[in-house]
Amino acid sequence: MGRATLIGFSAVAMWALLALLTDASGKVPPFLLSAITFSIGTGVGLVARLFMPAADKSRKTPPQVWLIGIAGLFGYHFFYFTALRNAPAVEASLIAYLWPLLIVLGSALMPGEKLAWNHVVGALLGLAGTVLIVTKGGGLAFDARYVFGYAMAAVCALLWSSYSLLSRRFPSVPTSIVTWFCAATAVLSLVCHLALEQTVLPNGAGQWLAVLGLGLMPVGAAFYAWDIGVKRGNIQVLGAASYAAPLLSTLVLIAAGVAEPSLRILAACVLITGGAALAARSLFLRKPAAAESGAKVSESGAGA
Repeated sequence: MGRATLIGFSAVAMWALLALLTDASGKVPPFLLSAITFSIGTGVGLVARLFMPAADKSRKTPPQVWLIGIAGLFGYHFFYFTALRNAPAVEASLIAYLWPLLIVLGSALMPGEKLAWNHVVGALLGLAGTVLIVTKGGGLAFDARYVFGYAMAAVCALLWSSYSLLSRRFPSVPTSIVTWFCAATAVLSLVCHLALEQTVLPNGAGQWLAVLGLGLMPVGAAFYAWDIGVKRGNIQVLGAASYAAPLLSTLVLIAAGVAEPSLRILAACVLITGGAALAARSLFLRKPAAAESGAKVSESGAGA
C-alpha cells in the first residue's frame, strides 16, 4: 500500500508543473491545449502498454467504468474551463480545489476504509495552506454575479473526488484503461474547441516543448500514477497530501523566477506539510507485518 501511495503522490508532484508549463505554452486556448496534451497523454499510455503485462481479454470492463473515467478526466476540465470563464480565477480555483478534502471525507463511505480524526484535520490544514497560496494572503470576495461560475467550480471538485473514490471500487480494472479515457478526453476537447474557440497554435519550439511536457507529465503520466494510487494506496493520506500541489507549483514558479518567495509561502508550507504528515500518521506508526507476525509466534511459543 505504501508504494502505491507514493506512486499516487508522484501524480501530485507532476501536477505541480502544470502552471509553469501552461504559462510557457503561450496563448493556446484551453480546449485546444487540452486536446493536444491529452493526445500526447494517450501516447504515453500506448507506449506504457508495451511494457505492461497483457490485460485479461476475457474480463470485460463494466460500462460504468467508462462513464466514471471519461466524466472524471473530460468533465473536470470542461467544468473548470467553464468556471474560469464565469468567475474570478482565485475564487473558482479555490472552490475547485476542495476535491482533496472531499476525497478524505468521502473515503469514509468506501468498503474497508476507516476515517480517523487525523485524516480530517490533516486535510483541513492542507486546505488552509491552499487558501494562503491561492489568495496570495488577501481576502476572498464571493460575488452573487458569479454564482454560475462558482457552481461550475464546485462541480469540478465533486467530479474529480467522485472519479478518484469510485475508481477504487474497481481495483481489478487495469490502469492501462486510462489510455482510452485520455483518448476520449482529447476527442471531446477538440469538439469543444471547434465549437467554442478560435485556433491559436503554439508559437516556436519553446512553446511546443512546453506543450509536450504538459502531455508527458501533468496531463499524461500523472493520470496513470493517480489511478494506481487511488486503487491500491492509502486514499485518505493521498487526498490530504494532494494539497501539496499548489504549494509545489508555487515553489516551482519561484525556482523558475516567475514568483517571489515570502513568509506567506513559508506559512503555507508549514500548514500543508504538517497536514500531510498528520494524515499519514497511521503509516508512520504502523508496525511492519513481519514484526507483528514474529511477535505472535513468540507469544504462542511462550504459552506452550
